[in-house]
Amino acid sequence: QVQLVESGGGLVQAGGSLRLSCAASGRTFSSYAMGWFRQAPGKERAFVAAISKSGSSTYYADSVKGRFTISRDNAKNTVYLQMSSLKPEDTAVYYCAADRSVSNVAAAGTYDYWGQGTQVTVSS
Repeated sequence: QVQLVESGGGLVQAGGSLRLSCAASGRTFSSYAMGWFRQAPGKERAFVAAISKSGSSTYYADSVKGRFTISRDNAKNTVYLQMSSLKPEDTAVYYCAADRSVSNVAAAGTYDYWGQGTQVTVSS
């Protein structure tokens, strides 16, 4: 089992940057594929990015490609989401998720473990 805690959210102006972090408990972090999802008010939770267990493969939603970068540090049990060129439509609660065996990285139902979320607000 793994527990996830997100941090780094906040208020930023359009065009700005933020880096989200997700710290995982336990000694088997490298056994989990990791994902970032977001949920805006009144909308379903949506895939943002994912990264393989070793970090060698990354995946992005079309809406964030070229602006967001997912990375992980297995020695620190942490996954990051670097967000640049932020837009008001990026405003949402951002969640990290983990699973040992992810069949579809973009499907929220694939992930067994979730953090509590961190709010990102982008002002225009």
